[in-house]
Amino acid sequence: MTTLFISDLHLEESRPDITDAFLAFLKDKAMGVERLYILGDFFEAWIGDDERTPLQETVAAALKEVSESGTDIFLMHGNRDFLIGEDFCNRAGATLLDDPTVVDLYGTPTLLMHGDSLCTADVEYQKFRANMRNPQWQQMILARPLEDRQQMARQLREISMAKNQGKAETIMDVTPEEVVKEMEAHGVQRLIHGHTHRPAVHELQANCQDARRIVLGDWDQYVWWLTLEPGKEPELNKAPL
Repeated sequence: MTTLFISDLHLEESRPDITDAFLAFLKDKAMGVERLYILGDFFEAWIGDDERTPLQETVAAALKEVSESGTDIFLMHGNRDFLIGEDFCNRAGATLLDDPTVVDLYGTPTLLMHGDSLCTADVEYQKFRANMRNPQWQQMILARPLEDRQQMARQLREISMAKNQGKAETIMDVTPEEVVKEMEAHGVQRLIHGHTHRPAVHELQANCQDARRIVLGDWDQYVWWLTLEPGKEPELNKAPL
């Protein structure tokens, strides 16, 4: 039995190398394993399930093949692809997960998150995030013509890149106190998340006990994935892209 975790692939047409690496990962690593979790920012942008670009269709078909091999696939929204809906998940054979979600991983309750909600020092972003995750706002955006949404996505990306260049690195990382708060609120000793692009395993204290926070890596220079198997320590892996 094996469970795999990935996040922050930021799939887009301008990076076919990442798409090729992902398709190879599915064939070599994910086919037939017990579970595959994709914890957000799977795509660089997502403006609605009705867009259906060749890239999106290729990825959906590849995931469906993995699902049909017996692998349960779970997908969580990130800050880039929070408009992924049930239509895409149905085509991909995936189940959409809430952020946050607690799952039992071979006897260990584990909190799964994308990770952006943990970056509470970035007050401006948290306000923006609250608006983006509002169901009424999302319905309003999805009701707009496809071309309008494509233009909006380009503008939001440019704004985000410009603002992030002027922010301190510490602001864009998680707030340690928020990590402990979330873990204690959910009664867990292990947290897995992405978003920060700072892959690592952190030891900490939560619920007055030893705890662990595992951060997944982004797919830019390397392919990153986390492997969990019964009776073994979690293994954070990387390979050249």
